[in-house]
Amino acid sequence: MKKIYYKNHCIQKKWGQIFLNDQNIINAIVKSINPKKYQKIVEIGPGLGALTKQILDTIDIDFLILIERDSNLVNRLIQMFNKKIKIFSQNVMITNFFDLSNQFGQKLRLIGNLPYNIATELIIYLFKYLNVIDDMHFMFQKEVGRRICADPNNKEYGRLSIVTQYHYKTIPLFKIPATSFIPIPKVESLMIRFIPHTNTPYPVIDVKTLSLLTELAFRQRRKTLRNSLSTFFNQTEIIQQGINPTLRAENITINQYCTLAAILNNK
Repeated sequence: MKKIYYKNHCIQKKWGQIFLNDQNIINAIVKSINPKKYQKIVEIGPGLGALTKQILDTIDIDFLILIERDSNLVNRLIQMFNKKIKIFSQNVMITNFFDLSNQFGQKLRLIGNLPYNIATELIIYLFKYLNVIDDMHFMFQKEVGRRICADPNNKEYGRLSIVTQYHYKTIPLFKIPATSFIPIPKVESLMIRFIPHTNTPYPVIDVKTLSLLTELAFRQRRKTLRNSLSTFFNQTEIIQQGINPTLRAENITINQYCTLAAILNNK
């Protein structure tokens, strides 16, 4: 397989590396993040430092916290930014953000141009760290991003929409064309802001039950609720919760799924 280089760096396809090279988009991202001097900002997958440099040029911050697993990039970032960064050379999927927050004595703001192949998995991994996260700004493959932010009665609305919005307020910010990256991916990206719920708007339930329920409902999403959830509920039980059992999975709100999950827990 032919190797691809960008700024003398051999791009690691196995890690889904793509690098931002559009200054207008970089400016727009940093403007939307609106970083402040006193904040502890964690950049995941900084690559060759395009966002890092823009943030450091924009505000007089003490340092940025970087998480990068590619040792070649780690060495280059250290040479480029020296004492303006604190870098952790590790896989973000094993990072303990509780420890990181304790180490720096405050909540964290997370940002990143995430590889498409870990983006969804990372968002789910971060559910357990909501108490130490102020907000997050991440890029996603556009189709995945639209699923994350989708509302009910929409074909893009599904399990990912529900479990993500149960934990965060999701705000789509702007699209990013494929030509903003090297190498050029086959899809556009979407920048999304995530704000953890401080006072959840949904009933507090066992999230595993919510996940199980939505998996069953969306496994055959064209089925009506009385059929797709017949393993757990009869039609009368669904009606008693003010839910029309002839609706399909995509027509049910997060609140309604939480109500059903709470009943399932009691069972």
